[in-house]
Amino acid sequence: MSFTTLRVTVGRVLLVLGVLVLLFIPYLLWATGLSTARAQHTLRTEFSQARHRAGETTPLHSVVPTSPPRLAPPAPAPALGGAVGFLSVPRIGLSMVIVEGTGTAQLEAGPGHYPGTPLPGQSGNVAIAGHRTTYLHPFYSLDQLEPGDPIEIETLQGMFVYRVTATQIVAPGDIAVVGPTPTPTLTLTTCNPRYSASQRLVVHAALTADTLYGPTGAAGRAATSPASVHAVALPTPSGSRVTAVLWGVVVAAVITAVWALALRTRGRRRGAVLVVGLVVWLATVYVFFEALAPLLPAQY
Repeated sequence: MSFTTLRVTVGRVLLVLGVLVLLFIPYLLWATGLSTARAQHTLRTEFSQARHRAGETTPLHSVVPTSPPRLAPPAPAPALGGAVGFLSVPRIGLSMVIVEGTGTAQLEAGPGHYPGTPLPGQSGNVAIAGHRTTYLHPFYSLDQLEPGDPIEIETLQGMFVYRVTATQIVAPGDIAVVGPTPTPTLTLTTCNPRYSASQRLVVHAALTADTLYGPTGAAGRAATSPASVHAVALPTPSGSRVTAVLWGVVVAAVITAVWALALRTRGRRRGAVLVVGLVVWLATVYVFFEALAPLLPAQY
């Protein structure tokens, strides 16, 4: 191979890599939201059906929370990936279904409830994680919350209103922020700053009012409830590097095959080869990005 041929080949490879980088940015910022929107639609339907089965017919958000709050009775956590309830944060215009779990698949569907922490309205520290810049970026503006701002969560047990008490920036691996608390609290976590995972933004809130839908049972006054004891782990990426690499090879193979075939054809046939090849290549690039995105920080 001559130096000129090598230079041209290297130039083409760098050009393709540059195009992939440029395509990956809009994919992360906008295309990832498509799967989240579909998941949210499914979760809303699932939650509405669960309300119907429970015999709860009160329209969502139609009740007025009462104060002082009372604890919700113990209840089993939803299945991993199932709907926990609706999360509404008026100041930042957030209204999404919370999903059970903080794995890659769960956070792609919406804000995720940390398994092992209490459910909303129960004693202790309810912890919820969410993406900051991708997958509909539910926690994009979490830094705008101020002390006193309400955070509403509606579950099958009732409607619970928390009010922001503090905001802090911690290291990505700081697990203490989702540890047990002596009073009913809520903790929201996400990456910080935007488009980076070098820190973790944490918002703390306290339960101030609620309305229980069903019998209170063992529910008690929130102020005198014992702390919940639980063990949790911070969200971590769970994608497969092998899968991502294999799809990267497929992307390279497709563009190489299209280029070689185009060089062997002439006239309109070359144009047809390029158009069809571009469509096939973009399809494989999309699948490659689908495999690559889960390797990013879990709340990116």
